[in-house]
Amino acid sequence: MRIAALISSTLLALAIGASSAAPATAADAPAVGARVAYVVDSAGTIHYDKRETARVPVASLVKVMTAYVVLREAEPGDIVRVTAEDVRYAAKNGAATASLRAGERFTVRDLLYGLMLPSGADAANALARTYGPGKPAFIRKMNVAARSLGLDDTRYTNADGMPTPSQGGYSTAVDQARLAQLALSDPMFAEIVGSRAHVVRKTAAHRAHTWRNTNKLLTRTDDVLGVKTGYTRAAGHCLLFAGERNGRLVVGVLLNDQDERRFSTAEKLLDHAGDQIAFG
Repeated sequence: MRIAALISSTLLALAIGASSAAPATAADAPAVGARVAYVVDSAGTIHYDKRETARVPVASLVKVMTAYVVLREAEPGDIVRVTAEDVRYAAKNGAATASLRAGERFTVRDLLYGLMLPSGADAANALARTYGPGKPAFIRKMNVAARSLGLDDTRYTNADGMPTPSQGGYSTAVDQARLAQLALSDPMFAEIVGSRAHVVRKTAAHRAHTWRNTNKLLTRTDDVLGVKTGYTRAAGHCLLFAGERNGRLVVGVLLNDQDERRFSTAEKLLDHAGDQIAFG
């Protein structure tokens, strides 16, 4: 089934409040070592929940909202110039980067790949600075968007999820799943987060770049649609993931997990949800 149809059923479930369905029992579900976990499908059926309403830092999952806001503020072909501040910000904080250099100019579309695939804090800084305009204004837009989407247990303090200030804010697994369901309704967002790699060829405006997706789940199982990895010491290893299973969009969240385990667990949870959908 095409992703548009899956998203349509997701939005319908959100509209009618179908998420009241009973979660899977612990005996049915695979073992989950993450401190926080949640899996829900586009019919509103909850397939796993564990501390899903706890307010915790979510590391680079913050960048999902950054992309969501940018896609509503910008045109894909808009040009953004990278500054020395963008590069210094990422280097100073020891963050993952897209290896941008001061003076390079990129389309918004390309910078969104740099934001979401290698999880570039330099790309996040450049986009937030441009579309606030200024980072404080952009962060306000992120929080306004969160309120408008009903993410009442989410607060952002930066555009990248780095620890300063205040651990990048906080969210819950439930809020992150809802945000992913809504963000995936944007075809460009869905295309970006579902890509294994993105090549930007050298031009007069920038060097050549090849950005590879940090989401290993894309190469490990079929019908995976993205969405985002994250890590800080406080948040642990995080994974927001989505896939198609038996005609439904399944979205899951693992917070404060181990690096490799989050991918194997996500794979098992997707299959578990698929079995539950198939067999009722």
